[in-house]
Amino acid sequence: QVQLVESGGGLVQPGGSLRLSCAASGIFFSMYVMGWYRQAPGKERELVATLTWGGTTNYADSVKGRFTISRDNAKNTVYLQMNSLKPEDTAVYYCNADWRQIQRNYWGQGTQVTVSS
Repeated sequence: QVQLVESGGGLVQPGGSLRLSCAASGIFFSMYVMGWYRQAPGKERELVATLTWGGTTNYADSVKGRFTISRDNAKNTVYLQMNSLKPEDTAVYYCNADWRQIQRNYWGQGTQVTVSS
């Protein structure tokens, strides 16, 4: 059974930091492209960052220089370090695992991030 469990969300003031974690189980973690997506109220889900097994990263322009994605293959966990948070970063953040070659794609349940004073 595949599970992606996010944690680390919460309420933070503008300019603050949060680190999200996503613990994966039931998948060959090191082979998957791991990613973070977010969905704000009334908006479509959008890519935040992805990280391949080889270490290649991709970031949305809106988070470049502020967010960092990383992974620990030994712990089957992917992280998203979020610094200099802005109110427009408020959203539900979702973890994603994608292995396109075998058409496997999984989502976590999401964690709320609210940036407000």
